[in-house]
Parts: sequence; C-alpha cells; structure tokens
Amino acid sequence: MIRLLIADDEDLLRGALAALLELEDDLTVVGEASTSTGAVRLAREHRPDIAVLDLEMPPADGLAAAEEIRAENPEIRVVLVTRHARPGVLRRALTAGVSGFVPKTTAAERLAEIIREVAGGRRYVDPDIAASALTEDRCPLTARELEVLRAARGGGSVRDIAAEVHLAPGTVRNYLSAAMAKLGVNSRHAAAHRAWEEGWI
Repeated sequence: MIRLLIADDEDLLRGALAALLELEDDLTVVGEASTSTGAVRLAREHRPDIAVLDLEMPPADGLAAAEEIRAENPEIRVVLVTRHARPGVLRRALTAGVSGFVPKTTAAERLAEIIREVAGGRRYVDPDIAASALTEDRCPLTARELEVLRAARGGGSVRDIAAEVHLAPGTVRNYLSAAMAKLGVNSRHAAAHRAWEEGWI
C-alpha cells in the first residue's frame, strides 16, 4: 500500500483528489493539509511514502514545503502539482529532489499511475513542462539578486528586506537596482514579480 499526503489550499480540490485516489486499491491517504506548514507537520507525523503538494500554497509554496520535507525525511518522495507550470520552477524542483511535476489538468487516473511510477523509484515530469524548460532562457540574475527579490515579494521596505537577508540597506538597493536593470523594469515589485513568474524565485 502506498501511503499519501495530499496538500492543497483549495478544500474542494484537495477533498476530491483524496477521494479519487482512495478509490485505487493500492493507494491510501494518511493526511490532508491546506498549507505548506501543515504539509511539513503532517509529513513529520505520518511519514507518508509520497507527498502530493500543490505548488501555489500559502504561507510559503509547495516547493519550500518539499525542500523542508525532504531535508527531514529524504525517503519521502514528492510530487508537485501546479496550475502555472513555469519552467524555472521545474529546474528548482528537480534540484530539490522532487520526483514528480504535473499540471493540475492531469486526470486522477493518470496521477495515480504517476504516483506508482514515483513510488517505484522513477521520476515523472510532464512533457510540455519539460519541453518549455529546455527552450527557456537562463536566469540573468545572481544568487544574491534572487535572494533580495525573494524577500522583496513580501512587500516590505528596503530596511525590512535588508533585515531579512542580513545585508545593509544600501547593498540591498544596489542589488535591487541591478536586478531591475537586467529585467528592464522600473520597480522592485515588478522585478520580483517577473522573477517569480519565470520561476527563478
């Protein structure tokens, strides 16, 4: 029996997915979460074989939850499900050790098959997402610029961002200016949004 954790902030979708997967003879749902922090807590509690996580979950995202779950329990395999399959996120997910990456348009029967493949030690990446990832431009930003933009997504002031990333406010301004210039936008919020849309942060 393959033990599953399902995490999605949309109650109706999560409940429907759990019910459909429970219909499979070899799958059982041992926990359901509506937040990324709840997913990490339940993974710690139940130690499922596979965690099926929605990518767009508060307060962090499903990828952050996947990284934390895998850091604590490397034997737990993770399948990310997303409505917005950005190729940059795929690269980050694979680096984090995620075993499956599927769009929310995937039928429950097909998802069950993918779960079995992942449980058997294989990886599955949706072909369309994989094709996009191969043709996408590389990120032009440095690791520090990405770190600052990630912090900027919270909407705080330069001082808030500086405190979060442990840098001086002037240094943060320099990184933000460099990122904005590289991305051709005129605000840190636009730069952070563009980086998020591309899946770089």
